[in-house]
Amino acid sequence: MKRIFLIFIIILRAVFCFAQSETMTARMAYVEKYYPVAIEKMQQYGIPASITLAQGILESGSGKSELAVEANNHFGIKCHKEWDGETYYMDDDRPNECFRKYSDPGESYNDHSLFLTTRSRYDFLFSYKKDDYKKWARGLKKAGYATNPQYAHLLIKIIEETDLHKYDKMALDPGFALPEKNNDELAIASGEKPHHNGLNGNTSLPKTVNTDDFDVVKKSDKGRPVYENRGVKFIVAENSDTFFSIAEEFALYSYQIYKYNELSREDILIPGEIVYLEKKNKKAAERSHTIQPGESLRFISQYYAIRLDKLLKINSLQGEKPLDAGTVLKLH
Repeated sequence: MKRIFLIFIIILRAVFCFAQSETMTARMAYVEKYYPVAIEKMQQYGIPASITLAQGILESGSGKSELAVEANNHFGIKCHKEWDGETYYMDDDRPNECFRKYSDPGESYNDHSLFLTTRSRYDFLFSYKKDDYKKWARGLKKAGYATNPQYAHLLIKIIEETDLHKYDKMALDPGFALPEKNNDELAIASGEKPHHNGLNGNTSLPKTVNTDDFDVVKKSDKGRPVYENRGVKFIVAENSDTFFSIAEEFALYSYQIYKYNELSREDILIPGEIVYLEKKNKKAAERSHTIQPGESLRFISQYYAIRLDKLLKINSLQGEKPLDAGTVLKLH
């Protein structure tokens, strides 16, 4: 009997060691994939890369949880009243809770940074040293990021077992350079597919815009000029731009970029076109516009900074169908 018991213990230990090995393998694969974006977020927002990675591992089960797979949500962020993007419902603390759904994991990482930097309850965290992961872990628990009473302990354990604090040192090293980004990947898959620009396959937008006609109102941290058209801020699309990269640069969500410009997530941006950074107007100051050859309703919407749905409503139109040159459109 004693021998059987010993054999049973040995088998249990072997199973436990195998499970631990599998867990560590999954963690390391996750870290290898996402450490560049975690370092980038640390450099941009001051959130320790070790904390970001540990939260990603814990909240997403190293990218394998239902929420991560189905909604690209790696940090368990729920909808909250300000969220206007896509949603995913699943049981959590309560049945059928609303979680944010992202177009790609990168948007989830970006939203995690915005979530911590735009809510006052997390303000005190940024008084801690950037490489003090223990204080950050305890601070997140204190601020109520998660309901699990062991949340801080779990984060610290993951960081130390997986040696994640080394990524904080990398981010703080002035001589450290991130791996070169592939524009199609943006460090992690952007999820944006090559597609024609415009609703319903419309491709009649001009490829360039004369910026001399607009005032520069500010510049991004990267030095890109931001213009204003009829009180609405916009930029000019560049070759490497995607919804995700613009959202990162201007601390927005990628869904806001394609919604403000009446596009879908499958569309790509044409270099030289106007890309609005905020909602367009409900009407234009001008009374009307006479359609010229080659102009689409969306082009007119972008040119006058008027929302396409409002332009359609003002003119009692049911959809964005081509209109003959010479047709007069009402603008308010």
